[in-house]
Amino acid sequence: MTLGSLTGKQNLRPEMTADEKAWVEEELKDQIARYETIVKAMEDMTAEREQWVADFLHRVQTRGFHWHAEQRRVIPKEEIRPRDGRPLQVIY
Repeated sequence: MTLGSLTGKQNLRPEMTADEKAWVEEELKDQIARYETIVKAMEDMTAEREQWVADFLHRVQTRGFHWHAEQRRVIPKEEIRPRDGRPLQVIY
């Protein structure tokens, strides 16, 4: 049984002290602030990211890409799924 397991008769994790609770709350505030900073930075890069995607699509439609060793394939425009108007979803 692990320390925090609830499969036993009781929870073996001790209660947090007031100092520990205060530390957890402070850490949570710091993490939320860092998260919001990252989200803002990612949203500020939206125009640049859209340009990267456009450049990539142009490159694979004109030069193609190496799919094996020296074998290159150009992707025709018909094979590329059109954008549906939603913003790109960035996972971080």
